[in-house]
Amino acid sequence: MRVKLPSLIVITDSSRYSDELLFAALEQALAHGVDAVLLREKALTSAKLLALASRLRELTTAFGVALYIHTQADIANAVDADGVHVGSGDVTNIPAIRRWLNNPEKTVSVSCHTAQELQLAEQHGADFVFLSPVFPTQSHPGSPHLGVKGFNTMASTTKLPVVALGGIDSSNCGELKGRRVAVIGAILGAEDPGKAAKALHKAIFQG
Repeated sequence: MRVKLPSLIVITDSSRYSDELLFAALEQALAHGVDAVLLREKALTSAKLLALASRLRELTTAFGVALYIHTQADIANAVDADGVHVGSGDVTNIPAIRRWLNNPEKTVSVSCHTAQELQLAEQHGADFVFLSPVFPTQSHPGSPHLGVKGFNTMASTTKLPVVALGGIDSSNCGELKGRRVAVIGAILGAEDPGKAAKALHKAIFQG
């Protein structure tokens, strides 16, 4: 593995949490256990995404945490992000992304939902993967989810580090003890994002 990988990741969603509220929440969260931010904004124009990425790079650098950019390797390069994250449909692009980044310390991660996708991510050289959804989510109500047992079983089929994602909050995070975790609303939508981040980190990694 090239670099130290994060344990508690916040994923952005400007359709729900944006502008100054987003940065205020992130600043609190980064001070209380969050060690990476994934900028995932598929609806923004390149100009707006670059502006947001630049500001996030300043914030994450100030706290010494990682910044990953979804899909846009050019923007990741422009702001010197720590890596690029892609969907499972783009897994074959990993070698090209690595050539574009041209830095062995930059990571490439992949979103996965099945054991087959995990194996493809491993075969194409991903550094780590996100496996979801673990629990029911607000964004996809009623959709199938893995559950903790299903997540653990599927995660065991790959040698790659696996990040749990989907419906994780303070009520269920203890079931994922010791796992790398990514959240959106559990922190960004919390009344006190710093307190929420601290509670999540403690429940998962300290017991």
